[in-house]
Amino acid sequence: MIGQKGDLQGIGPQPDAVEIVSADKENSGKFEGSQWVELFVREMLSASNLDDAKDRATRALEAFETTLVSRSGCVFQELQKENTVLKQQIQTLIRENHVLKRAVTIQHERQLEHENCAQEVQTLKQLVVQYQDQVRTLELNNYSLSLHLRRAQEGSSMPGRFHPDVF
Repeated sequence: MIGQKGDLQGIGPQPDAVEIVSADKENSGKFEGSQWVELFVREMLSASNLDDAKDRATRALEAFETTLVSRSGCVFQELQKENTVLKQQIQTLIRENHVLKRAVTIQHERQLEHENCAQEVQTLKQLVVQYQDQVRTLELNNYSLSLHLRRAQEGSSMPGRFHPDVF
Protein backbone atom coordinates (compact mmCIF):
# COMPACT_ATOMS: atom_id res chain seq x y z
CA MET A 1 0.00 0.00 0.00
CA ILE A 2 1.14 3.52 -0.71
CA GLY A 3 1.07 6.02 2.14
CA GLN A 4 0.52 9.79 2.03
CA LYS A 5 4.15 10.57 1.23
CA GLY A 6 4.43 8.00 -1.59
CA ASP A 7 5.97 5.39 0.70
CA LEU A 8 5.23 1.74 0.10
CA GLN A 9 3.94 0.18 3.29
CA GLY A 10 3.79 -3.42 4.44
CA ILE A 11 6.99 -4.56 2.76
CA GLY A 12 10.27 -4.65 4.57
CA PRO A 13 13.66 -4.04 2.98
CA GLN A 14 14.69 -6.83 0.62
CA PRO A 15 17.93 -7.39 -1.31
CA ASP A 16 18.11 -5.52 -4.61
CA ALA A 17 16.89 -8.14 -7.16
CA VAL A 18 18.15 -6.12 -10.14
CA GLU A 19 21.67 -6.25 -8.73
CA ILE A 20 21.32 -10.02 -8.33
CA VAL A 21 20.19 -10.37 -11.97
CA SER A 22 22.87 -7.97 -13.23
CA ALA A 23 25.60 -9.70 -11.23
CA ASP A 24 24.64 -13.12 -12.55
CA LYS A 25 25.34 -12.56 -16.26
CA GLU A 26 24.81 -16.22 -17.20
CA ASN A 27 21.28 -16.38 -15.81
CA SER A 28 20.24 -12.87 -16.84
CA GLY A 29 20.19 -13.97 -20.48
CA LYS A 30 17.98 -16.92 -19.59
CA PHE A 31 15.23 -14.98 -17.78
CA GLU A 32 11.79 -15.63 -19.24
CA GLY A 33 9.09 -12.99 -19.64
CA SER A 34 7.20 -14.05 -16.51
CA GLN A 35 10.43 -13.95 -14.49
CA TRP A 36 11.04 -10.38 -15.60
CA VAL A 37 7.49 -9.45 -14.54
CA GLU A 38 8.03 -11.05 -11.13
CA LEU A 39 11.35 -9.24 -10.78
CA PHE A 40 9.76 -5.91 -11.66
CA VAL A 41 6.86 -6.46 -9.22
CA ARG A 42 9.27 -7.48 -6.44
CA GLU A 43 11.34 -4.38 -7.06
CA MET A 44 8.29 -2.15 -6.92
CA LEU A 45 7.06 -3.83 -3.74
CA SER A 46 10.51 -3.47 -2.17
CA ALA A 47 10.66 0.26 -2.82
CA SER A 48 10.47 2.42 0.31
CA ASN A 49 9.13 5.52 -1.44
CA LEU A 50 8.29 6.88 -4.88
CA ASP A 51 11.85 7.96 -5.70
CA ASP A 52 13.18 4.54 -4.68
CA ALA A 53 10.50 2.91 -6.90
CA LYS A 54 11.61 5.07 -9.84
CA ASP A 55 15.26 4.13 -9.26
CA ARG A 56 14.39 0.45 -8.96
CA ALA A 57 12.23 0.59 -12.09
CA THR A 58 15.08 2.30 -13.97
CA ARG A 59 17.59 -0.35 -12.88
CA ALA A 60 15.18 -3.19 -13.72
CA LEU A 61 14.50 -1.74 -17.16
CA GLU A 62 18.24 -1.21 -17.76
CA ALA A 63 18.91 -4.85 -16.80
CA PHE A 64 16.09 -5.91 -19.12
CA GLU A 65 17.54 -3.76 -21.92
CA THR A 66 21.03 -5.20 -21.36
CA THR A 67 19.60 -8.71 -21.54
CA LEU A 68 17.71 -7.93 -24.74
CA VAL A 69 20.80 -6.39 -26.34
CA SER A 70 22.96 -9.39 -25.43
CA ARG A 71 20.28 -11.78 -26.65
CA SER A 72 19.86 -9.88 -29.89
CA GLY A 73 23.64 -9.96 -30.40
CA CYS A 74 23.63 -13.73 -30.00
CA VAL A 75 20.64 -14.07 -32.28
CA PHE A 76 22.30 -11.78 -34.82
CA GLN A 77 25.48 -13.88 -34.74
CA GLU A 78 23.45 -17.07 -35.15
CA LEU A 79 21.56 -15.53 -38.06
CA GLN A 80 24.85 -14.42 -39.63
CA LYS A 81 26.22 -17.95 -39.32
CA GLU A 82 23.04 -19.40 -40.77
CA ASN A 83 23.13 -16.82 -43.55
CA THR A 84 26.75 -17.74 -44.34
CA VAL A 85 25.88 -21.44 -44.43
CA LEU A 86 22.88 -20.75 -46.67
CA LYS A 87 25.02 -18.63 -49.01
CA GLN A 88 27.54 -21.47 -49.26
CA GLN A 89 24.73 -23.91 -49.98
CA ILE A 90 23.37 -21.57 -52.66
CA GLN A 91 26.80 -21.30 -54.26
CA THR A 92 27.11 -25.09 -54.22
CA LEU A 93 23.66 -25.44 -55.76
CA ILE A 94 24.53 -22.85 -58.43
CA ARG A 95 27.69 -24.78 -59.33
CA GLU A 96 25.80 -28.07 -59.41
CA ASN A 97 23.07 -26.46 -61.50
CA HIS A 98 25.70 -25.21 -63.96
CA VAL A 99 27.21 -28.69 -64.19
CA LEU A 100 23.78 -30.23 -64.73
CA LYS A 101 22.91 -27.68 -67.42
CA ARG A 102 26.17 -28.46 -69.20
CA ALA A 103 25.47 -32.20 -68.90
CA VAL A 104 21.99 -31.72 -70.36
CA THR A 105 23.45 -29.69 -73.23
CA ILE A 106 26.04 -32.39 -73.96
CA GLN A 107 23.38 -35.09 -73.73
CA HIS A 108 21.16 -33.13 -76.12
CA GLU A 109 24.03 -32.75 -78.60
CA ARG A 110 24.74 -36.47 -78.40
CA GLN A 111 21.06 -37.24 -78.90
CA LEU A 112 21.00 -35.06 -82.03
CA GLU A 113 24.15 -36.79 -83.33
CA HIS A 114 22.56 -40.16 -82.64
CA GLU A 115 19.39 -39.16 -84.49
CA ASN A 116 21.49 -37.91 -87.43
CA CYS A 117 23.46 -41.16 -87.47
CA ALA A 118 20.23 -43.15 -87.31
CA GLN A 119 18.86 -41.21 -90.29
CA GLU A 120 22.10 -41.72 -92.18
CA VAL A 121 22.03 -45.46 -91.43
CA GLN A 122 18.42 -45.64 -92.66
CA THR A 123 19.35 -43.78 -95.85
CA LEU A 124 22.33 -46.09 -96.40
CA LYS A 125 20.13 -49.15 -95.87
CA GLN A 126 17.75 -47.87 -98.53
CA LEU A 127 20.70 -47.27 -100.87
CA VAL A 128 21.97 -50.80 -100.21
CA VAL A 129 18.55 -52.21 -101.14
CA GLN A 130 18.52 -50.09 -104.32
CA TYR A 131 22.04 -51.16 -105.26
CA GLN A 132 21.21 -54.80 -104.59
CA ASP A 133 18.23 -54.48 -106.94
CA GLN A 134 20.48 -52.85 -109.55
CA VAL A 135 23.06 -55.61 -109.13
CA ARG A 136 20.36 -58.27 -109.63
CA THR A 137 19.05 -56.45 -112.68
CA LEU A 138 22.56 -56.10 -114.11
CA GLU A 139 23.33 -59.77 -113.37
CA LEU A 140 20.13 -60.81 -115.17
CA ASN A 141 20.99 -58.54 -118.11
CA ASN A 142 24.53 -59.91 -118.17
CA TYR A 143 23.24 -63.49 -118.07
CA SER A 144 20.72 -62.76 -120.80
CA LEU A 145 23.37 -61.10 -122.97
CA SER A 146 25.80 -63.96 -122.43
CA LEU A 147 23.08 -66.43 -123.50
CA HIS A 148 22.36 -64.38 -126.61
CA LEU A 149 26.07 -64.18 -127.35
CA ARG A 150 26.47 -67.96 -127.02
CA ARG A 151 23.49 -68.63 -129.24
CA ALA A 152 24.78 -66.13 -131.74
CA GLN A 153 28.22 -67.74 -131.74
CA GLU A 154 26.77 -71.23 -132.07
CA GLY A 155 24.62 -70.27 -134.99
CA SER A 156 27.35 -68.25 -136.68
CA SER A 157 28.62 -69.32 -140.09
CA MET A 158 32.14 -68.27 -139.24
CA PRO A 159 33.86 -70.68 -136.92
CA GLY A 160 36.46 -69.51 -134.41
CA ARG A 161 36.89 -66.69 -132.16
CA PHE A 162 36.90 -63.15 -133.53
CA HIS A 163 38.02 -59.92 -132.09
CA PRO A 164 34.95 -58.08 -130.67
CA ASP A 165 35.87 -54.79 -132.37
CA VAL A 166 35.80 -56.30 -135.83
CA PHE A 167 32.07 -56.50 -136.26
